[in-house]
Amino acid sequence: MEKTILVVDDDPDIVKLITKSLRLEQFEVIAAHSGPEALAVLKENPVDFIVLDIMMPQMDGLEVCRNIRNNYSIPILFLSARDRDIDKIIGLEIGADDYMTKPFSVQELTSRIKAHFRKFDRLYNEWKGLRQEVEPQRFPSPSPLILNQKTFEAYLDQEKIELSTKEFQILSFLMHHPNNVLTREQIYENVWAGEYGEINTVTVHIKNIRKKLGSKYDFIKTIWGIGYKYTEG
Repeated sequence: MEKTILVVDDDPDIVKLITKSLRLEQFEVIAAHSGPEALAVLKENPVDFIVLDIMMPQMDGLEVCRNIRNNYSIPILFLSARDRDIDKIIGLEIGADDYMTKPFSVQELTSRIKAHFRKFDRLYNEWKGLRQEVEPQRFPSPSPLILNQKTFEAYLDQEKIELSTKEFQILSFLMHHPNNVLTREQIYENVWAGEYGEINTVTVHIKNIRKKLGSKYDFIKTIWGIGYKYTEG
């Protein structure tokens, strides 16, 4: 199935460059030149991936990302001239799945997007084959936290919570190894698996997951000096 990518940037030349490259790879591309325009596009069109600039007038990319995360779980890649580590951390903390700095290689951008879809398809095929047999044993019933592996949706006490793709994958990996201590390296290798990224982003994503699960449940335990484990006990 053809994937649709939303490219959001106030620089028309950058939008044209990215659009041309992605269409050569057989992606459907929708362009938006401002935050409000991007949010309007999402209301009217199914989108599979978002490339989002940060420094835009009217509404910057960080605010756009926050708005998107309140309603959608679409993967977001920030494309920004801000190249400090703190800028990358902030971007990831508010819900982005990836971060690239300008000037950038359009070939690398395309490769990252394709890697995301390959990983998604691979995980979906694995879960489709194993879900019926494995899940009843691994997830005690009833569990207050339910993950829908087909739609990448999460429910806590029957209320939907919005997770980014990477947050969902991390939580799923932890849940499939209940009460087992997993290192940051193991989590990173399983979730990113050949994609571009930095191991420190694991900590950032864990922090985001905890925030979204709220204070009622402390499912993810930190094992100091080692890693994390998932437990409902």
